[in-house]
Amino acid sequence: MTTPALAHRLIATDLDGTLLRDDGSISERTRAALAEVTAAGAAHIIVTGRAVPWTRHILDSLGYEGLAVCAQGAQVYHAGERRLLTSVTLDRWLAAVALAKIEAETGPLALAASRDGLDGEVLVSADYRVSEGPLPVARFDARDELWSEPINKVYIQHPELSDDALADIARQSVGNLVDVVMAGEGVVEILPLGLSKATGLSLAARRLKLTAADTIAFGDMPNDIPMFGWAAHGVAMANAHDSLKAVADEVTTSNEDDGIAVVLERLLQG
Repeated sequence: MTTPALAHRLIATDLDGTLLRDDGSISERTRAALAEVTAAGAAHIIVTGRAVPWTRHILDSLGYEGLAVCAQGAQVYHAGERRLLTSVTLDRWLAAVALAKIEAETGPLALAASRDGLDGEVLVSADYRVSEGPLPVARFDARDELWSEPINKVYIQHPELSDDALADIARQSVGNLVDVVMAGEGVVEILPLGLSKATGLSLAARRLKLTAADTIAFGDMPNDIPMFGWAAHGVAMANAHDSLKAVADEVTTSNEDDGIAVVLERLLQG
């Protein structure tokens, strides 16, 4: 099969809830489908909310040597060369102001922050709920520690509000200062204004001399909405948030049922 036979020459996949199964693994069927489309001439770019330190072990397990868009678009990482090509940081003064405005509406929040760089730590408060797994975090005691080094983003959690409700209140409170996204269960993030997976993906695609018209994107959460808006074709997983399904061009099977492979196998058949 040759490149012109492929309807899309750029395959952009989110990680959690999309490329990864619920146990953090990638199925052999999905691995095989990705290998076949790349052998046919397409490029595969992982586009994730995770910063590089929380993504690198997955890329290594895949033998992935291409570009990865990390930290909600803040970082473009060259896996083969193990270096950052671009990195956008969140203004720490603005972040502190935004937090104060949000907490004026919600009361105290549990906090975490992702530090910039290839080895940037994720700092978490004692009350911040961290998902189970091998992802490393460092506890902080005083909030001033969050602002001591450059950061990509701040995570916020509320003891009672749902993720959607917290994200809505935060956007209404600080939407003119920063961007706010809901990226998964317990994951509401404060980002630099105007930053999204779409901005990072567009930069990575340009390096490959590819465009939005070449791109099919797979995702499962509201933070994937800008990426779907940019790509020619957006595919939501069956397990996706309703807001993403509403803007998707199609809905495939779930991340547990090889949803990416189902679509890629169809593309390979022409």
